[in-house]
Amino acid sequence: MDQNMILNQRETTVAYRCPVCGGGVLSLVGVFALTADVFKLKCPCGESELVISYTTDKKIRLSVPCIICQQSHNYVISSSLFFGKELFVLGCSFLAIDLCFIGNQDSVSEALSQSEKELLELLGELGIESLEDLRYSNENLLPDAQIFDIVLFVVRELEAEGNIHCNCDDGRYDVEITHDSIRVFCKNCKAENYYPADSINSANAFLNCECLVLS
Repeated sequence: MDQNMILNQRETTVAYRCPVCGGGVLSLVGVFALTADVFKLKCPCGESELVISYTTDKKIRLSVPCIICQQSHNYVISSSLFFGKELFVLGCSFLAIDLCFIGNQDSVSEALSQSEKELLELLGELGIESLEDLRYSNENLLPDAQIFDIVLFVVRELEAEGNIHCNCDDGRYDVEITHDSIRVFCKNCKAENYYPADSINSANAFLNCECLVLS
């Protein structure tokens, strides 16, 4: 088998959209580029970068800037997904926006272009005229219904894992949304706690919590 063919099979194209300037950033990434500790795909504006690295078990870790949350999201995928798919997409869990595109160059370029159209439609629905306005408005972008869905998902996951603690031995947990927070409470012992949920960032902090203590 041709050695060049083997090498070409271990290359993929990666792209993301810069949350600062809004430009698409695209690059070919080869398996040998990842033999170093970290590979950084930087936007020409110098204000953002996508970071790719190997985990200890040789999976691919990506830290992808988010144009909505104004912070990076972290993902871990297999090498076979990273190098073997015609198109693989990573997205923001909050507003269902595609953030990172991996695969064949033509497919990635097309998906990146389509994502721009979807982003412009989203901004129009939110009454935001530009990415600069988005940067200053993102604290209030997340509608209450979406906050509720995110928090309810987290509560159910933590409950299933036994990571919610209250004043009884067999808690039954539920959530209630207020104008600026989420009340998590036990139906049995009435223990409760309030968590800020008035922005994407606060909802994101809740999403990453590992344990809830109600009193």
